[in-house]
Amino acid sequence: MEQNKITDKLGFIKKHPILFNFLLIILAAWAVVWITLIVLDVWTEHGKYEVVPNLHGLSYTQAQKALLATGLRAELSDSVYDNATAPGTVLEQSPRAKTKVKPNRVVYLTINAFSPKLVTVPALTDMSLRQARSVLEGLGIKNVRESYVDSEYKDLVLGAKFNGLQLKPGARIPATATVTIEVGRGIVADDDSLSDGAAEE
Repeated sequence: MEQNKITDKLGFIKKHPILFNFLLIILAAWAVVWITLIVLDVWTEHGKYEVVPNLHGLSYTQAQKALLATGLRAELSDSVYDNATAPGTVLEQSPRAKTKVKPNRVVYLTINAFSPKLVTVPALTDMSLRQARSVLEGLGIKNVRESYVDSEYKDLVLGAKFNGLQLKPGARIPATATVTIEVGRGIVADDDSLSDGAAEE
């Protein structure tokens, strides 16, 4: 009986080799897809996630420990300076707190710098007050003051000072510095000269 079944199967294969090969291809493709899905589930840890903790206000070391405890990793992405916040404190994080992420995910942190960013000051002389302000603000210097001095050229920048010292081109100062721009006020005729002119007429 068993022999007859085997004979029938072999007979079917011999009579329909193309159909048999097609069935084999379908079975092989299904097996490959099934194995691939299983491997992907294991590889991507499908269904597993961690919740990103709130790291705002922690020191970088504390943030690292908090992330490691939840199966995540910390990476410093940037630093900015805020004199109202303790140096080394986490100011921003990505992904945000309470976000669900895969285990071992990197969380990028922005911390408060230990000192202000230094900027290089270019030559500011022989340009207008407006241009000089624009240059300094482009460097990140927001605290800009004006000091008018005698000069025949009105609103022309004659120099700049930081902490009472003359700034030379190429000087490096903190972006939080207060820079005083020396500006020409232009020639103003005094009362004596006006009187002389009137007398001559």
